[in-house]
Amino acid sequence: MEEFPTKPSGGDVARELGRAIVSAIPVAGGPLQVMFENIFASPLERRKQAWLEQLAEAVAEIGRLVGNLTPAKLSADEAFITVAMQASQIAIRNHQKVKLDALRNAIINSPLPNHPHEDEQMIFLRLIDQLTPWHLRILALFNNPVEWMRQNDLQYPAWSLGGVSTVIEHCVPQLRGQRDTYDQIVRDLQSEGLIRQGSFMNVTMTGQGMVESRTTERAKRFLNFITRPA
Repeated sequence: MEEFPTKPSGGDVARELGRAIVSAIPVAGGPLQVMFENIFASPLERRKQAWLEQLAEAVAEIGRLVGNLTPAKLSADEAFITVAMQASQIAIRNHQKVKLDALRNAIINSPLPNHPHEDEQMIFLRLIDQLTPWHLRILALFNNPVEWMRQNDLQYPAWSLGGVSTVIEHCVPQLRGQRDTYDQIVRDLQSEGLIRQGSFMNVTMTGQGMVESRTTERAKRFLNFITRPA
């Protein structure tokens, strides 16, 4: 018979680190406790458990990407723990896969070389929390429309003349005919400094102009932060 392992594996340690982070998230108390337990306790526990799995996988993936970033070292990294705690609180308030994937990728990227400054990481987590999946999708689209279409297996029509709204409605069919909605999304992204300023949405332009990148340098750092590292 093989001997039992004498010490936990890296995956075990990663899971325990994730469990410690998730268990530190506060829950309701006082007179709201009964209502909380009756209505939210079971769904909240399911969300916590699902996020715990993603968090443990993220910690393990960090170790695979950078061998010396072990769970033990990460548990002593205050900046990483802060990011993981903030991301975990946001994750449990959300159910959209796009946002959960962005949070998981942010945790993976936070301790890697050339990561954003700690303060900017907190700003980026706030953006994940406040922006909708449509905001994130249009931001990624505006970063490189032709490449976005290629990655999403969508035909590039090679327009000769048109507007940016045509690109949006082609790439995000759920927004077709909802110009007031995607105009507001673009304004929101501009107000956060993620898309270049200007009234380009109502301008007819060449096909090349329709698919040029409209994201700022800050947006490119944000997108890198919420994208799974290669």
